[in-house]
Amino acid sequence: TMAGAVQDAIWSVDRDQTITETFTYEEAMREALARPRLLTVLLGIFGMIGLALGALGLYGVLAFLVAQRTREIGVRLALGARPGDVLRMVVSRGLGLTAVGIAIGGVLALALGRFMAGVLYGVEPSDPQTLLLVSLVLLTAATLASWIPARRASRVDPAVTLREE
Repeated sequence: TMAGAVQDAIWSVDRDQTITETFTYEEAMREALARPRLLTVLLGIFGMIGLALGALGLYGVLAFLVAQRTREIGVRLALGARPGDVLRMVVSRGLGLTAVGIAIGGVLALALGRFMAGVLYGVEPSDPQTLLLVSLVLLTAATLASWIPARRASRVDPAVTLREE
């Protein structure tokens, strides 16, 4: 509604000034933030896909390792190991793999973070809170991915395993 009054004020100062487009402050801010917002959404989506693929990969590796060690786990259970011990053994293996991955990823994030500084808004590339939060999310996903094969391993029937031997 004020576009006409603004044009008249500009032309009263300089009649030769060309005005091709008028827009509100909100429209200018929305247009200026569109690209960073798109980059943020895309990075978030790709991060979630990466997290899901990592958790699925860890689950696959541990499920394969548990399947290979079914006889050993059955023998352990037959010799007196408690299901909780087997559960802890498999989950600790998964968390050990995850800890190595988080350590390598943390070093790479600190080393390569300066290249991402241009697209980060309100967060430093080496922000300890963000790195800690991401590490906790990864540990949580790894715990869940490890727990499923571990639970399956702890339910192995020793009698069936020993009969297969």
